[in-house]
Amino acid sequence: MRIPYAPKEAPTEADKPIYDRIAARRAPRPLIPLDLALLHNTAVADGWNSFIGAIRTKNSVPEDIKELAIARIAVLNSAVHEWDVHAALALKGGVSKEGLETAFTGAVFKKGDEVREGKEEGGLNKEQWAVLRYTDQMTRGVQVDDGIAEAIRGFLNDQQVVELTATIAAYNCVSRFLVALDVGECNDRPMKKVDEL
Repeated sequence: MRIPYAPKEAPTEADKPIYDRIAARRAPRPLIPLDLALLHNTAVADGWNSFIGAIRTKNSVPEDIKELAIARIAVLNSAVHEWDVHAALALKGGVSKEGLETAFTGAVFKKGDEVREGKEEGGLNKEQWAVLRYTDQMTRGVQVDDGIAEAIRGFLNDQQVVELTATIAAYNCVSRFLVALDVGECNDRPMKKVDEL
């Protein structure tokens, strides 16, 4: 990493409750390199833990949709650790290997690109394709075509649209933090192939 990691144990009594909250969310695993990078500022680490914890565990978006979006963000932002973890979770959540390969190798869908509706190909269903397009546009150009936003509303309720949008925004933040600081020393490693997950 580009800076040293923060201590694995709380350096002060004031920091202990924050370390404990983060450890409780990670349990039974220990703190991970991302936590130890963030803990240079315990207030930021605490807020991050609360926000990402809500995104991960208080989210009604179906697992295949949520993890497909996160895995695609990892590809778009070259976030090796994020891909290795969330691509495996996407498979577990119901994304096919072929669909995950499409997320890994597929061309980026840009604002204004023509949408071929109703075509299920590359191992992705219509809803998963809509999520890939929404994720691509949010990640690369920020603005989303009206038709893409409407496609998302065709299978997610208003709360889930907010949750998916927050998930994509949050994991763009995560990937940018991981890559900029080379957290976990992953930047020079190749992403796992779908068959290795």
